[in-house]
Amino acid sequence: MENILEVKHLKKYFPIKGGFFGGVTGSVKAVDDVSFSIKKGTTMGLVGESGCGKSTTGRTILRLIEKTEGDIIFNGQDINKLDKKQLRELRTKMQIIFQDPYSSLSPRLPIGEIIGEAVKEHGLVPASEYDQYISNIMKECGLQEYHKDRYPHEFSGGQRQRICIARALALKPEFVVCDEPVSALDVSIQAQIINLLKQLQEDRGLTYLFISHDLSVVEHISDTIGVMYLGNLVETGNTEDIFANPLHPYTKALFSAIPMPDPEIKKDRILLQGDIPSPANPPKGCKFHTRCSQCMAKCKEVAPTPKDMGNGHVVCCHLYDEN
Repeated sequence: MENILEVKHLKKYFPIKGGFFGGVTGSVKAVDDVSFSIKKGTTMGLVGESGCGKSTTGRTILRLIEKTEGDIIFNGQDINKLDKKQLRELRTKMQIIFQDPYSSLSPRLPIGEIIGEAVKEHGLVPASEYDQYISNIMKECGLQEYHKDRYPHEFSGGQRQRICIARALALKPEFVVCDEPVSALDVSIQAQIINLLKQLQEDRGLTYLFISHDLSVVEHISDTIGVMYLGNLVETGNTEDIFANPLHPYTKALFSAIPMPDPEIKKDRILLQGDIPSPANPPKGCKFHTRCSQCMAKCKEVAPTPKDMGNGHVVCCHLYDEN
């Protein structure tokens, strides 16, 4: 099977409660009709500003939060039709690495237990091999065996993230959601963690959904990219295509903000006007029209549909409508 994951028309709305009786008065459209697929052994980067729904998409795919609508097909199975027992079995195949390594690690447990907790719970290895198994996973992630009895507060940020990666890998997953795994780290440490993730992908044949707002990091690790704005995917395609030829005005604005290593090179910075609209009350038509310099009358009324511009490069924008 080519695609390990297929997401079709995924929606996640959070109810807004208010009024005298605390009834539902509206909803926050965190993820609003998102569709994409990821091939086995590849990495899809999901980028966009804070609050655009990237992390919610990742967590909804793993059923850490329940979807409102849509289908999530993992290895040919619709994961929303699985019962508790089947979902428990699937849990080992899908894992997540959280953004903040400190708050996602229990301060009361030594890291040997943190990494091995779920391994024991799922009975992945016999008790006689358990200790050696945890040592091997730690070594693979750049941690030493004597670290087992230490607690999370005794490690640096980069080492903590290695612990989180080891914890996810201990369950032998096929698919990992990396939720901004390097945004809390120094640049030099970011490079080490990215290289570790790439090495592990090579060795284990892993598939990643890599969520980030840092385009230079995404370019380095991703095979395909999805650009997200206010709960919608506005552009998807191969990394080379999107970096060589960004089509959507929002993608162009994001790319113009990437810092250049050479101070002599002057870039035409595209500054977006205004603030991001509220996902509780998104604009009519194209959600980006309130900040777009190329906005047309049509954009204010009609939501654009995805258009394939060739080689799987898809954009949602009226600029590319066939006249």
